Amino acid sequence: MEISDQLLCLFSAEVTVKDDEYVVEVPRSEVEAGAVDPGDVYRVALISQADAEAGDETESTSEPASSEPQPPVEEGEIRYVEIEDIGKQGDGIARVERGYVIIVPDAEIGERVKVEVTEVKSNFAVGEIIEDEY
Repeated sequence: MEISDQLLCLFSAEVTVKDDEYVVEVPRSEVEAGAVDPGDVYRVALISQADAEAGDETESTSEPASSEPQPPVEEGEIRYVEIEDIGKQGDGIARVERGYVIIVPDAEIGERVKVEVTEVKSNFAVGEIIEDEY
């Protein structure tokens, strides 16, 4: 299955019925990580869990299967990023594959910096600037 680079987040959810609507709830962690902003409009794709699992079986990987997507960065990895936004605490925000967020302290919007990833979580990472303006 091909996944677009424009993908902001990926999670599993149940479709529920509320009044006359069908509802897919977005996990709070996706909003807190900055991948999704309440009030914004997003394109939503639904994939049956059975279809997703069948697609996983056809791909050969050496990593164990997980219901959560793995972060696209690793601790110690060097990345060149552009700061797109400033977080609530004043840190720079860069986005890489699938909209995954890298928080970069002491960075400003529009800066292009070389960072070393110092901490990796499931929905965001922290990077330390090792070179200003690449």
